[in-house]
Amino acid sequence: MTENRKSTILTPHGLTRRNALKGLGAAAGLIAAPGFVRYGQAQSSEPIKIGFQCHRTGIGAAYGRWYERTTTAAAKLINEAGGINGRPLEIIIEDDGTDPKRGAEVVEKFANQHKVDLVYGTLFSHVVVGSAPAAGELKMPYYVVSEGYHVASGKMNRYCVQPGITDVKAQVRSVAPWIANNLGKKITLIYPDYAFGHDHRDFFEPAIQAQGGQVVAKVPIPPTETSFTRYLPQIPSDTDVIYHVMVGPAVLTFVKELGEFFGNSGPQLFGFIDSLEAVDINSPGLEFLDGSHFWEGMPRYAQPDQPDYVSFYRETVGIDENGASVDDPKDVSTAAHMFGCWETLYVIKAAMEASGYAGPGDRAKLIEATEAMTEMEAGREHPQGKKRFNGKIHQVFGEQNISRVEGGRLNVVHRTSIEDGLYEPEADYTTMSF
Repeated sequence: MTENRKSTILTPHGLTRRNALKGLGAAAGLIAAPGFVRYGQAQSSEPIKIGFQCHRTGIGAAYGRWYERTTTAAAKLINEAGGINGRPLEIIIEDDGTDPKRGAEVVEKFANQHKVDLVYGTLFSHVVVGSAPAAGELKMPYYVVSEGYHVASGKMNRYCVQPGITDVKAQVRSVAPWIANNLGKKITLIYPDYAFGHDHRDFFEPAIQAQGGQVVAKVPIPPTETSFTRYLPQIPSDTDVIYHVMVGPAVLTFVKELGEFFGNSGPQLFGFIDSLEAVDINSPGLEFLDGSHFWEGMPRYAQPDQPDYVSFYRETVGIDENGASVDDPKDVSTAAHMFGCWETLYVIKAAMEASGYAGPGDRAKLIEATEAMTEMEAGREHPQGKKRFNGKIHQVFGEQNISRVEGGRLNVVHRTSIEDGLYEPEADYTTMSF
């Protein structure tokens, strides 16, 4: 795949930076006119520049597309409400190709060429692990939206935080009791053979053992694999539940081959929705999924009891009741993850306002203000639900959803509590120097 490495700069209302600043410097009466944004500080304020490290190409491209749409929608909303500290928010996008080496180069480009205030948005764990050292060396705040345990483990650096999406360790601890009580206790794990998959391998086993369960087999699959039939015979015959979590462009092939291998007589299926993110659940060959269950960070399908703030978020981002683009029903979203971009931008906004952030000289204050956060209430800024942030490990905790495939849609059947996923911190970033 050829990478498109051109950068993109998004300013309020799609204006060029020059025109935006010219407009902000206009007379007060003009700024109050329809279509203009009023900012609290001097009208000549420079934008706050956020470097969005986006997976526009590579195996994370589907996520990158929806992460970008969610980021654009949230940034527009923030600017329409007055920006951050009276300054407009400007999103500068660089494609990292979902590649660790390129990721580190992008972080350096953001710092040295674009002169951004911080870097944000990275999803795939191997890219985060490859990019975070560069952020630390450059003393660049690095707000990731990734799910991996790598941040909470303490193995990153003080500039790396994950305040808008929960991590795998908390997620599997939350769902393990439900799996053991409702589906079975002999589990085979099928997972991608890199950091994200290793988190599932390492943390699900003790979580299910605590429920009296057992992992009877572990089947790692290379992330670049395009066919999976040869791996499926490794599943023991006494398996009660196949726990699957796959990512990338071949996920549709994976679930189809799983169905072809077992038909209607196989073990119970519990998947992390990563195995079907951006994939239409009504695609031919997926009929066998009816009655199976998935973890979802945020439900893809509109639920009958969803709060008004969830409806507002979905409308603003542009997804219909089936979780597809309002402009194209075949363009299925990555709903279980992309909310993390929206929520992370609002965390950044809150931390900048709490710290009085004025420029790169306040980056350490920005991190300290983020570390000081604790409770986050559900609402328009946190539509996925209430959160609890642990500043020592730079990780947020939240509620999870277990959904059942019924009649070609995902219906939430259980929602966990924050407490279900809590674990004892193994690190303390606040003791590290800047």
